[in-house]
Amino acid sequence: MMKPYHQARHCMMTSLKKHAGSFQSQVLARERQSSACQMYERRKLVVVGDGECGKTSLLMVFSRDHFPELYIPTIFETHISEIQVDGRLIELVLYDTAGQEDYERLRPLSYPNTDVVLICFSVDNPDSFVNVAQTWLPEVRHFCTGTPILLVATKSDLRGDNIVHRQLAERKLKPVTTEQGMAMASKIGAHAYLECSAKTRHGVQEVFQRAAKAALLHKRRKHHREHQKQCVIL
Repeated sequence: MMKPYHQARHCMMTSLKKHAGSFQSQVLARERQSSACQMYERRKLVVVGDGECGKTSLLMVFSRDHFPELYIPTIFETHISEIQVDGRLIELVLYDTAGQEDYERLRPLSYPNTDVVLICFSVDNPDSFVNVAQTWLPEVRHFCTGTPILLVATKSDLRGDNIVHRQLAERKLKPVTTEQGMAMASKIGAHAYLECSAKTRHGVQEVFQRAAKAALLHKRRKHHREHQKQCVIL
């Protein structure tokens, strides 16, 4: 007989698998609807990182100007937002993903046709920083080969927080520094390294400006390579 926790978890996972196909259908419908509008250039952005590292807050502040005070684990969520890049109107389709291991089989549904990926970690959680290279980079490289990656440090406002320093000191740890973040970005070959705080709004717009530019450049280069291949075949 299952224990209550395991029974609840089993029911949750069964429900998730049951609705995975429905989710994928909704995603495809959303993409078709988005691409039907010719006045926009549409680009797909996927955000990954450990659970509770601030991915959802970052997306909600950018797309809705709303900072959620309560943490609710995300399974999958999509947002659509417009942004001006070099005088051009870009429609970003934003994919929020689950960072928990329970959802690692469903997360790949978000990856097809991605134009840019944000790998996030929280400056107050060194474990989430370590997992950038150990967990998220291998997954992104596997499912999004050749797609530009931006490394994003979230919750930058907590770097100077006394409570955070005290809690980390108890584990003989410190907040992740800017220098460490830049070194990690170089190590993983990230297109850029950025820091932001969804709570204070600091750096949020810059994250998506840089992401949109990287996505546009990636699309152009991809089309150029495809055109060259066609010319060679001819």
